[in-house]
Amino acid sequence: MKENPAPGALTGIRVIDLTTVIMGPFATHILADFGADVIKVESPEGDSFRNYRPLRHEGMSGSFLNLHRNKRGVMLDLKRPAAREALDALIRTADVLVHNMRPKAAQRLHLEYASVRELKADIVYCSACGFGATGPYGDKAAYDDLIQAGSGIAALYGSVHGEPQYCPTVICDKIAGQSIAYSILAALFHRARGGGGQEIEVPMFETAIEFNLVEHFGGATFEPPLGRIGFQRLLSKQRKPFRTADSYACILPYSDQNWRDFFEFVVRAELREDARFSTLPKRVQNIEVLYKVIEEEAPKHTTAQWVEFCDRVSIPCMPVLDLNDVQNDEHVRAVELFRTMEHPSEGAYRSVRSPVRMSITPYRLRRHAPNLGEHTREVLSEVGLSEAQIRAAMS
Repeated sequence: MKENPAPGALTGIRVIDLTTVIMGPFATHILADFGADVIKVESPEGDSFRNYRPLRHEGMSGSFLNLHRNKRGVMLDLKRPAAREALDALIRTADVLVHNMRPKAAQRLHLEYASVRELKADIVYCSACGFGATGPYGDKAAYDDLIQAGSGIAALYGSVHGEPQYCPTVICDKIAGQSIAYSILAALFHRARGGGGQEIEVPMFETAIEFNLVEHFGGATFEPPLGRIGFQRLLSKQRKPFRTADSYACILPYSDQNWRDFFEFVVRAELREDARFSTLPKRVQNIEVLYKVIEEEAPKHTTAQWVEFCDRVSIPCMPVLDLNDVQNDEHVRAVELFRTMEHPSEGAYRSVRSPVRMSITPYRLRRHAPNLGEHTREVLSEVGLSEAQIRAAMS
């Protein structure tokens, strides 16, 4: 890690991060990796995500190390006047404030947009919430499982497998986190062109619904509907990794030429001339038949043989890798996605670099994830607080 690396694309942008757990922190993680000065403000109890097991020391879980790299940590008990005054001083120096409090909680702390705008008129203010504030769910608690249930994601599993299931990743948190990041960037661009600051609301629920309907709305988009809601190919029970002679693989012929090459490889010449499979729209209508053909043919070759053939003729194909295998994949190793770093207090850990490559302002690990309140004195001194004020804010 270099102490003074080349500046990032967002160097000079200060973000006050009042978010916790994953959704908001993932958004500020993206901004920090782009070079923003992200100041994570925590209560004395700290972000609950700090203490997920396993860990070497309390407050520094493995997942926390990557999610909060390139940020500085400040600890303030906002119920105390001196700490709140310190936060106000911080806000006056900020370009962005992002929080994931429910509306009533933000109002109690005088951290709603109207109050924050009085401190910094052109601030970009983002409320990362569970549900849009104007709806009846506006003050409802939100977690990823809840949003998967309410947005239709869990029900999609039921359409295929007979009962609803949760996707085994916090998909709604991370989708919303990316939406928060790009919304803040758009607002900063608007401000840079002279438009001033503004208030942003990014609700998990509505964000997940839009995400879900990109492909699934289909014929139901029209009034009156031209078909049922749901993307047919994705709701097929036969859409799955296929068992090969020695493991599992994704084998995904897609284009007209892909299917001609596939039929030739598996010696099914009769299917090459079958009108049901001659064009993409016709294949979608008969996708269950095609998936069944792949399922029958896949066990006749090893995964390596499938990958070699498919790569040679440009058919999409990939072995099924578990999360342990991913780190040793030849491509992942070649692009150096993982590196072993040395944290000042936590020792050696695996760092996952930003997957985004930028030619002029590349990603750098500028700072390791902070311990709780690690940079409180440093940051408060930067914004002009006296030693007495800093002691009062920290005590």
